[in-house]
Amino acid sequence: MTDQHRFERGTDGPKVIMVGVDGSDSSLRAAAYASGLARRQRALLAVVYVQPVPAAGAALGAPVAEATGEIAEDLVAQIREAAERVKGIFDVRWEFHTLRGDPYSGLVQAADELKADAVVVGASEQAGHRIVGSVAIRLVKAGRWPVTVVP
Repeated sequence: MTDQHRFERGTDGPKVIMVGVDGSDSSLRAAAYASGLARRQRALLAVVYVQPVPAAGAALGAPVAEATGEIAEDLVAQIREAAERVKGIFDVRWEFHTLRGDPYSGLVQAADELKADAVVVGASEQAGHRIVGSVAIRLVKAGRWPVTVVP
């Protein structure tokens, strides 16, 4: 057997599983699914929230940055609470990342920077995405990582 094709115990499977969250029910289900996958694979769970950047005109007089910051803080609190509930039963290494931009570009950037082996997202809950295309569909079409879409 050549060294090129030798199986190495403990190096199989993903090292980083990334999940995109935005506070929607489907994204929280995706986080739960990704957490279980990361636990079973002994992988790092990278939880990513992309804070939307509104059009300049829409932001006039509206504290949008504060609102998206509060969402990020709330998501971190929810994740920490869930992690504490299962502490000692299930151990999952996780980290939270937040960045600004449109969700698709932000998730692509995060997956590249984190060297994600797999991406998990929730199915879009917006009717218009059936026509234009959801973030999940765009990630699948990019074909750069295995993508799991959780309903």
